[in-house]
Amino acid sequence: MADNSVLTCAGRTSLADSSIFDSKVTETSKDNLLNGPTLYVEEEMPQVETRVVLVQEAGKQEELIKALKEIKVPFVKMESVEEYESLDSPEFENVFIVMDFQDPVFTELYKTDCRVIGPPVVLNCAQKGEPLPFSCRPLYCTSMMNLVLCFTGFRKKEELVRLVTLVHHMGGVIRKDFNSKVTHLVANCTQGEKFRIAVSLGTPIMKPEWIYRAWERRNEQDFCASADDFRNEFKVPPFQDCILSFLGFSDEEKTNMEEMTEMQGGCYLEVGDERCTHLIVEESTVKELPFEPSKKLYVVKQEWFWGSIQMDARAGETMYLYEKANTPELKKSVSLLSLSTPNSNRKRRRLKETLAQLSRETDLSPFPPRKRPSAEHSLSIGSLLDISNTPESSINYGDTPKSCTKSSKNSTPVPSKQSARWQVAKELYQTESNYVNILATIIQLFQVPLEEEGQRGGPILAPEEIKTIFGSIPDIFDVHTKIKDDLEDLIVNWDESKSIGDIFLKYAKDLVKTYPPFVNFFEMSKETIIKCEKQKPRFHAFLKINQAKPECGRQSLVELLIRPVQRLPSVALLLNDLKKHTAEENPDKDTLEKAIGSLKEVMTHINEDKRKTEAQKQIFDVVYEVDGCPANLLSSHRSLIQRVETISLGEHPCDRGEQVTLFLFNDCLEIARKRHKVIGTFRSPHGQTRPPASLKHIHLMPLSQIKKVLDIRETEDCHNAFALLVRPPTEQANVLLSFQMTSEELPKENWLKMLCRHVANTICKADAENLIYTADPETFEVNTKDMDSTLSRASRAIKKTSKRVTRAFSFSKTPRRVLRRALMTSQSSVEGRSPLSNDKHVMSRMSSTSSLAGIPSPSLVTLPSFFERRSHTLSRSTTHLI
Repeated sequence: MADNSVLTCAGRTSLADSSIFDSKVTETSKDNLLNGPTLYVEEEMPQVETRVVLVQEAGKQEELIKALKEIKVPFVKMESVEEYESLDSPEFENVFIVMDFQDPVFTELYKTDCRVIGPPVVLNCAQKGEPLPFSCRPLYCTSMMNLVLCFTGFRKKEELVRLVTLVHHMGGVIRKDFNSKVTHLVANCTQGEKFRIAVSLGTPIMKPEWIYRAWERRNEQDFCASADDFRNEFKVPPFQDCILSFLGFSDEEKTNMEEMTEMQGGCYLEVGDERCTHLIVEESTVKELPFEPSKKLYVVKQEWFWGSIQMDARAGETMYLYEKANTPELKKSVSLLSLSTPNSNRKRRRLKETLAQLSRETDLSPFPPRKRPSAEHSLSIGSLLDISNTPESSINYGDTPKSCTKSSKNSTPVPSKQSARWQVAKELYQTESNYVNILATIIQLFQVPLEEEGQRGGPILAPEEIKTIFGSIPDIFDVHTKIKDDLEDLIVNWDESKSIGDIFLKYAKDLVKTYPPFVNFFEMSKETIIKCEKQKPRFHAFLKINQAKPECGRQSLVELLIRPVQRLPSVALLLNDLKKHTAEENPDKDTLEKAIGSLKEVMTHINEDKRKTEAQKQIFDVVYEVDGCPANLLSSHRSLIQRVETISLGEHPCDRGEQVTLFLFNDCLEIARKRHKVIGTFRSPHGQTRPPASLKHIHLMPLSQIKKVLDIRETEDCHNAFALLVRPPTEQANVLLSFQMTSEELPKENWLKMLCRHVANTICKADAENLIYTADPETFEVNTKDMDSTLSRASRAIKKTSKRVTRAFSFSKTPRRVLRRALMTSQSSVEGRSPLSNDKHVMSRMSSTSSLAGIPSPSLVTLPSFFERRSHTLSRSTTHLI
């Protein structure tokens, strides 16, 4: 709530328009300029210097004194008001700094018309290197500097005086009447002329709490009351003071609208409740109200509801009032219809006119009436532009924006009987025209309004989200507009020898450029629409308003955006049909064949690009899932082949029993273990929160380092096990990595063949099968016995706890930066070491980071003996393998 440190002085009114005082100051300065002497005015006027007077506690603030020295302003200290007369001097204009505007000393200074400022003003000037501002009124801070406020709906004068005083203390200006210079309207209600003007101009409408909260933060140096993050908390919601009820909606729609009502500051009741202020009606289903509404109840269409949410302010009800279906005009039409009989041509004509009028007034369908069959074969270009008879005629685009379409050329009469080839060509043109109009609607009805600057309530979507949703739609629209124009010219000047295939060959390269970016990211576009619709009420309202328009044919934006995905296959089918009805001697026969081939190449290119895009997305998913994953995993030539869940059976690459995930790429193998503890979440630059990484990176191994793949035979103590014989370039001995597969979806035999095939491709060998070697588990001391037993799990838990305890009680903890430097140094000097030192280096590098700092780890005590014994075993058992 508001701070009590506010002064309301008797004998002065703070409600006066600030502009009145400002204008008087201006007029006085003009009179002095005109009436004064014209020569050497400066010499006759005495020089007055600004001096700061630090009152009481202000003189003890070292930060304040330092700031005054920085802006080079002389200052003195004053302990009591009695000292004021002694400080009065014609050489100085005193500016008093008071720590608290509630202090009695402030009241005394204010009554004597002294200039009084607060400490934040001085600190702000010192920070920016600016001189002290001139203000006729007391100025505590500048958090509302350059803001012009107007008030409406306040009945208590005391509250209004309090708010106006606070605004003045923060540097704001007050206007009694609302005009275009007002930057914010502070409203205590959602009615009145000022409120309506503010809504129409898009002026932010604020709650009184905005001023109180800004005053509470008056001592924050960089605080600005008009900052979006702070201001949006106190904007008047669209449905404040509104009690809504909903009629004619489905249960799902009603629930959604009730939730939106509460989110936008309103509340809802059942239909018929006398406390309701608004009744929202679904005009397409409600023909008559179930009760006679009172004069105080606004009966409005649902466009009022969604429009208010979109503009982030309560819209005017007069534009959206619901009109009953039984209007006088409609009653007259029905009466004429009931009196007419089919016995007279005149009555038939009247019946026809009445039905037409009735259709115009009551038909809510967005689709145009179907024309008679003779009209379908009419040869004027007007009938060619009629899209109501085409397979894709789900939308009427009679009012396509001029910026997105070109006027059709006048046609010449064509004989009434046409060939089948002409009929297919006409259908091709009609569907192309329909498709272009769909794209025009997407751009003009959705994309352009979202990209417009100066939207009421601020931008509905971020530029990145708009780009993701619409992608290359404008480029696709440009290409197909040219195709449509060429087809239109061909149909108007029809001749059997005209080539339709040349048109599509002409724009084949443009289709290759424009379609892949959209088709490949269509799923992302769809997900973005769904996510934004859930998270952003204004975007949800924007879609509701526009999708209900006749141009959309009551289809959603997602349903409209899928048309480009479907268009090229549809064109290919029509071209095939056109080829069937083209004579063999017609030169367009071969051209159509080439055009069909070019379209197939475009679709193949799209599919290939989509496959590559999905492969790259899979790699990004791996990077986000694996904590510490190397950045060089991201590569344009790399693709994810298979993911396998395993359990480590040896001491490498991690402790026995650890859950290990293997990511097989076409040229490398990423090894990661399950994280023991998942910490935090990842937030992208665009604000999208990702789940925390569930895996920890161990090693990224090139497939060329895998020398043999060991298929461990199935025994009672060993199930579904395999091993990799690895020879890193920096090691002198082979390293055996043994695993047990836990996923049942992929058989072990298929996995090993897949792995060997990609290893062979990497090392340029054709005999991939020779890389697999079948071995007994006893030979390499591999077993899976008791991997899931309670004792085994307890042993692993003890080992992990031992590691944590060792690190926790270590007195020589090494920072990560030092560890990385030590690791890089050891790697760079490994070539100069002896074989024995290399073995030790391998052990130290493969151990935990605590061992690098010289800290013994209980889990690594037996590692040297194990490694020596394992290396002897490997040397004996792999002599015939390599």
